[in-house]
Amino acid sequence: MVTSGWPYINYIPHLGTLIPILSADVVARYYRLKGDEVLYVTGSDEHGTPIEVEAVRRGIPPKQLTDENHIQVVKLFNQWEVQFDNYSRTESPTHKEFVQKHFMRIYENGYIFTEETEMTYCENCQRFLPDRFVEGKCPHCGYESARGDQCEACGRLLEPINLVEPYCVICKGKPIVKKTKHWYFDLPRFSERLLQFIKENKQLPDNARNFSLNLLKEGLKPRALTRDNKWGIPAPFPGAEGKTIYVWVEAVLGYVSATIEYFKKQGDGDKWKDFWFDKETKTLYFIGKDNIPFHTLILPALLLASHENYNLPWNVSTNEFLQFKEEAFSKSRRIGIWIDEALKLFPADYWRYFLLATRPETKDTNFTWKNFIEKVNADLNDSFGNFIHRTLTFLNRNFDDIVPKPVLDRYDEGILEEISKKVAQIGKLIEDCKLQSAVNTVMEISRLGNRYLNEKEPWNQIKTDRQKAANTIYVASQLVKTLAITSAPFMPQTAEEIWKLLNMPGSVHNQRWADGAKPLPTGHRINKAKPLFNKITLKEDELEAKLEEIRRKKEE
Repeated sequence: MVTSGWPYINYIPHLGTLIPILSADVVARYYRLKGDEVLYVTGSDEHGTPIEVEAVRRGIPPKQLTDENHIQVVKLFNQWEVQFDNYSRTESPTHKEFVQKHFMRIYENGYIFTEETEMTYCENCQRFLPDRFVEGKCPHCGYESARGDQCEACGRLLEPINLVEPYCVICKGKPIVKKTKHWYFDLPRFSERLLQFIKENKQLPDNARNFSLNLLKEGLKPRALTRDNKWGIPAPFPGAEGKTIYVWVEAVLGYVSATIEYFKKQGDGDKWKDFWFDKETKTLYFIGKDNIPFHTLILPALLLASHENYNLPWNVSTNEFLQFKEEAFSKSRRIGIWIDEALKLFPADYWRYFLLATRPETKDTNFTWKNFIEKVNADLNDSFGNFIHRTLTFLNRNFDDIVPKPVLDRYDEGILEEISKKVAQIGKLIEDCKLQSAVNTVMEISRLGNRYLNEKEPWNQIKTDRQKAANTIYVASQLVKTLAITSAPFMPQTAEEIWKLLNMPGSVHNQRWADGAKPLPTGHRINKAKPLFNKITLKEDELEAKLEEIRRKKEE
């Protein structure tokens, strides 16, 4: 079971939002290549205040905004070659029904209580200000633009009333405090079981583990389940008319509802239980670090509270933030690159490779055009693409497109043994969610291939000893096949193109991972070689200008 955090679709996702989605796609593709039964689900997070705030700003109903953006986002993810089994949405009838039933079960199990509480209220807008409707200074770290649900800087969970110097994001006015009744989830009752879950889960990365343990050490607090806003799933509790369910406790249940929805469409209504109750099933979550507590504490507690023995997260792979020129992505300040803009500049695989090769796994990373140009030109064009083109053109010109029969020496055999080890190493790195190291190891294979060709010099061997040239190009052609399969999770379009150049049957995505270490048959005929990548010739300032031009056209 592979999942990634549901993107808010108040706007098109930016490259930072895309990283967990791409990461999950890589892992799902890898396990499919291994022959495992895999399901990758996620969807559009349509409810909650970010959507409502954006709709208010535009003067349109929230449903209109999410309908339009959902269609656009689905189209864009297809262009990015993300292979979801089910990309759902929180407006799905299946999701709404499941969420209401799940919370009523928790309510009946005695884990939900009501309490009259004080909330921020804007007299000017005449509305309560939950979550993103209110911003202010974080009481913990002093960050000036903390949101009412969470501080973006320190990651602490907040309530709007916690903020220092709060203001309404719509009118910028200072809110008052007003009493309202809400329904709360008794999260502290699960502290011991959550502590055990975190300590015993050996797969959790250090950032997710340490952050979760710190929150448990500080002491968990009951979490509000309801909000005073109209856009969302109506709260099902007796007396909760006019309230909606808090978006984050609702959206994390979407992983279950999207699984149910998928198998309903397949006509196998009970199959979803294999992925959520069978203890042989592993569930993997890919999220940004700001979403840690919702996946390591709140979601497990909600599943435990149902008394239905759900599988808890097997791993929560948590990436740090991608920054743009050392600043956080910001739509309002036009800082960053959005996924629709990126595809107007370069093909999806250029971006997929760069984002995965620089994936922020242990610390925040910084996007610059200089880094992007260097990675594409040096890695994709000069190493990966160059090795494949050198090998295949040599076969085209000197062996009439036919993979020759070799007589391998010890050095040749050593190269093939090394490649077999690399295939296993890449697989282990993917399973450990060390995707940056995994894709960089794929690139090492192409570097190894280039060194091998430079040492053997088949262009000279062919003049004096045709068999030696045949040996060399046979080994090199095996490396090309290895690169096709091992690059498939990371650069799916490129891998498919290599597979076609090799004239291999079917799709590379229907092969098996172990085949990456198996040789091409001698006598096999390949197709005519052609370059896989183009070098980026534009300079940094020219790319920046091109991005601004794309933005201007988009805004017209």
